[in-house]
Amino acid sequence: MWKPNVTVATVVERNGRFLIVEERILGERKLNQPAGHVEQGESITAACVRETLEETAHHFAPTALVGIYQWSPPERPELTYLRFAFTGELTGHEPERALDDGIETALWLSRDELVARSAEHRSPLILACIDDYLAGKRYPLALLRDFDRQEAA
Repeated sequence: MWKPNVTVATVVERNGRFLIVEERILGERKLNQPAGHVEQGESITAACVRETLEETAHHFAPTALVGIYQWSPPERPELTYLRFAFTGELTGHEPERALDDGIETALWLSRDELVARSAEHRSPLILACIDDYLAGKRYPLALLRDFDRQEAA
């Protein structure tokens, strides 16, 4: 039975620059948004808050869904990612916090700088999410309904 990998990512912009992580994937340095898998028992929004903190040491509060993206890497077509990308606000920073294994650093890059480093992108979803964000795509978080947790009235 086919099952997509459910992932989250955050699109955080500050003064025309985006919060990006450099990570090691199979020995190669790659660029990505703060992103990762939703864990069992975790809501989609909680996953984006956790992943952003673990990968960047920044506390994140989601305010809107930017988009939902489906992608299968060409080298592994049997693998599919279903990414929920959020935007929001940074609410704090723990500069001394250790980052997740494999994360080299968190940095701020402009869209042009990201385009110039496109050979380092982990996936085409990076620019797709940023371009949707820059196009003003924002969907209310109420679009996501979690029946595993008691919903607010």
